[in-house]
This record gives sequence, C-alpha cells and structure tokens, in this order.
Amino acid sequence: MNRGLQWLTAGLAGLLLGLGLILSGMANPAKVVGFLDVAGPWDPSLGLVMGGGLVVGSVGFALLKKRQVTLLGEPLNLPVSRKIDIRLILGSVSFGIGWGITGICPGPGLVLLGAGIPEGVIYVVSLLAGMALYSVIEKCRHRC
Repeated sequence: MNRGLQWLTAGLAGLLLGLGLILSGMANPAKVVGFLDVAGPWDPSLGLVMGGGLVVGSVGFALLKKRQVTLLGEPLNLPVSRKIDIRLILGSVSFGIGWGITGICPGPGLVLLGAGIPEGVIYVVSLLAGMALYSVIEKCRHRC
C-alpha cells in the first residue's frame, strides 16, 4: 500500500478524533473529573460520549468480523487474546487511577499538547516516560 495514503488516512482519523474530543468537551479535564466525582456536582456527559462510542465501536467490530482486509486493502489484524491476567488488571487500574487524578487520557492529552496547554505537555512527557520505563522493565524481565 502507498505510504502516503496510510499517512493521510491516519491523519484524517486523528483529526476526526481530535475534533470529536473538542466538540464533546472531553479534551477538558474538568469535564472528566466532573463525571468521576459522583459525590460532587456530577456531570453525566462523559457517560453519554462513552455510550455513543460503545455503540459505534460495537457496530464497527460486528462489520469487521465479516472482512479479511481493511478498506484500504491491508490485512485486518484484530486482537485474538482473551486472557485476563494480573498484568492486564494492574495496567488497567494504573490507567484508571491516572485518568481519575488528572482527568486526561491519551487522546485528550494529545489534543491538549497540540493546543500548547501545559497540562497536555506534562501529560504526554509523563506518558512517554512511562512507556520507556515499561520497555526497560520488559527487556529486563525477558533477559533476567
């Protein structure tokens, strides 16, 4: 496949995601914290955005089950593992705690970074540091 077409479609998908995050208000960490703070002035809008994403994703995956290649002709590589282990649980809990504390997850973090907002810069730098640390731990795990 043409690399230029891959970059174009990836860029358009990222732009669509970013615009969706901005329009829905989900790039605003206070909106996320407002959803997670059920004891305070609760904001259910994140739940509605998640529900909409769940519906669209479910339809998309149902359609993908009938295909062998992507719309661009590339092989379709869907996850096959259904294994739930301690590493998955700890990673999910760590992600959830970080998301709950900051109100930022990777998509909105990149939107905030692109907007030059300091919290976005700090988030993405911390995300990259965490990824680097994970890589070092994994290399050590497999060598030791």
